[in-house]
Amino acid sequence: MPLPLVIVNPASADGATRENWPKFASDLRTHFGAFTVAFTEATGHARELAAAAAKQGTKLIIACGGDGTISEVANGIIESSTEAELAILPGGTGSDFRRTIGLPTNIAAAARGLRDGRTRVIDAGRVTFVNGADERETRFFVNVASFGMSTAVLDRAASGETKKWIPAFTPRKITSKLSYATATVQTTLQSSPTEIYVQLDDHDERRMRIAELAVANGKYYGGAMKIAPGAKIDDGLFDVVTIGDASAFRILSNAPRLYLGAHLRMNEVTHALAKQVVARPVRKDAVIRVELDGEVLGRLPATFEVVPRALRVRCP
Repeated sequence: MPLPLVIVNPASADGATRENWPKFASDLRTHFGAFTVAFTEATGHARELAAAAAKQGTKLIIACGGDGTISEVANGIIESSTEAELAILPGGTGSDFRRTIGLPTNIAAAARGLRDGRTRVIDAGRVTFVNGADERETRFFVNVASFGMSTAVLDRAASGETKKWIPAFTPRKITSKLSYATATVQTTLQSSPTEIYVQLDDHDERRMRIAELAVANGKYYGGAMKIAPGAKIDDGLFDVVTIGDASAFRILSNAPRLYLGAHLRMNEVTHALAKQVVARPVRKDAVIRVELDGEVLGRLPATFEVVPRALRVRCP
């Protein structure tokens, strides 16, 4: 039987994973055992590596990186139609899916969790959207998909624009977190609500004016925002959370509630459970982009569907 494979994204956490990998590998050997390793070289490579390894009989595939890396590995495993199991060695900035399954950030502790943990069979989301080539594409997500302010925040953080406000001596991982927080504030101040049509399951389509809509399998997104505090990754349902036409002041002043998961009591926030979400812009020429597990991959119109028991995951 092939050894467990660790798929490492050396670029995650602004390159900190590349620097920290020798220590990660040492802790993993000490507290987990033998493994093989492959390093990603481009976007989509982790997905290819995971699919190939699963088809070759690898039973445990460990994603070392952030939520985007985890999502790519999960996509590869699901698409392989095998019983391969996903495990996580946290190495990214957001680490939101890690929070949902309760995996510690300490690598030695996480490695022990992989060794002694249990297998959970979880749901995934399947999304069909319009990609950059104006073609329909289908991808899976394990944590949260969203559209609205979140995609602009991700773009701003990725551009590096917000890092110019952060002192050069700041540790790289902290810089990434501060950059994301700054991008969130700037985007909230500058963005305006968008109008969409949304249909949940077989209910009537509704016209809505929103700042953000999250289709959640997991609880957290955006670097520890508890967007769906009641979400369960194995209940066969999405938690659909909408932030309506709220002012920037209203959103920012209630940010602590979002991190605590107390925002569902706000008048501008709605919450529903659904197996399917269909969304499209009101204006046909509007470009409303969609992110899956922290990666902006396309735009509306999109259909989000729950795939029950789609993936085996090693949990502590």
